[in-house]
Amino acid sequence: MPTCAALIVAAGRGQRFGGNLPKQYAPLRGERLLRRTLRAFSTHPGVQRVMVAIHPDDAATFAETAEGFPGVEAVHGGATRQDSVRLGLEALAKSAPDVVLIHDGARPMVSAALIDSIIGALDSAKGVLPVVPVIDTLKRVDGARVGETVPRENLVRAQTPQGFQFADILAVHRQFAGQALTDDAALLERAGLGVVTVPGDETNIKVTTMDDLARLTAALSETRVGQGFDVHRFGPGDSVWLCGLKVPHTHGLVGHSDADVALHAGTDALLGAIGDGDIGQHFPPTDPKWRGARSDQFLKHAYGLLTARGGTLVHLDFTIICERPKVGPHRDAMRASVAKILGVEEHRISVKATTTEGLGFTGRQEGIAAQAVATIRI
Repeated sequence: MPTCAALIVAAGRGQRFGGNLPKQYAPLRGERLLRRTLRAFSTHPGVQRVMVAIHPDDAATFAETAEGFPGVEAVHGGATRQDSVRLGLEALAKSAPDVVLIHDGARPMVSAALIDSIIGALDSAKGVLPVVPVIDTLKRVDGARVGETVPRENLVRAQTPQGFQFADILAVHRQFAGQALTDDAALLERAGLGVVTVPGDETNIKVTTMDDLARLTAALSETRVGQGFDVHRFGPGDSVWLCGLKVPHTHGLVGHSDADVALHAGTDALLGAIGDGDIGQHFPPTDPKWRGARSDQFLKHAYGLLTARGGTLVHLDFTIICERPKVGPHRDAMRASVAKILGVEEHRISVKATTTEGLGFTGRQEGIAAQAVATIRI
């Protein structure tokens, strides 16, 4: 079985991307693009060595990004992508793998199946190029003016990783050093060596701009729903807390905290949506420090866990179940209160109320129940 190395190109500055860091270090759902790329290759059983061409200024950032991948090595890249690849190949030449896969560090969604396909095709080819079809009509333009329509027959879009026999790609990089060719397959083409294609993957997106990152983030998002339910009985008092709002009433609600039955249900709904237990695990009622605590901090905590995982709140829907107090006069203020607690738009919050037609403990006015449903994107 041939030995295979991966060379990850990550020395660029990403001028078109913007931001405080080069694009390969930008976060995608809480994890840097390059780290996702490193995982794809360092955990693949067909790849024995991973070399990364990095910018000298990024040494500390790269070390942090590559933490936990002990087999990953780094070499300083050059002024151009072609220079960086050549320097990476020279570093690999000391152990001379049979084949090498050259990949853009800012393509974090490369699949194991695509890597398998390229390695397999190298059994009978000097170079292998993953491609995807051109679907849109192509136009050649001069400024804003359309000059002509370009026939798209036999046109494809090239991706990485591109696979090569190691000795061949090293030789052509040495031969054509300094020439501004846009990818590594072009060097084999220039040398007259054959390059074959395999089907690429539309999800194998290269991040070049912030829009690309947003598109990839959206593609990776999933929608989840969490449900919460809580009950508190009436006790002495002259008001109840509902949705973070103090509502005058003939009784209070009994609880270890402020007994805001709606916010407790909302907290459980958010925790349920992210699969992180319930309010009792995060704020045990046996802990005296939560005695009399305001429940808005419980809801904020759950929301913070959601945002820390790269999630967003789509909608949080409350249903308050009681005979008294009447919720309708306070509905808008309750919506505004929850929106303020979470720092979200009011249209993402819904507050409804119902009775049980005199049935059960809420019908007998012994307490208040609340349900909440959280819809999130993560």
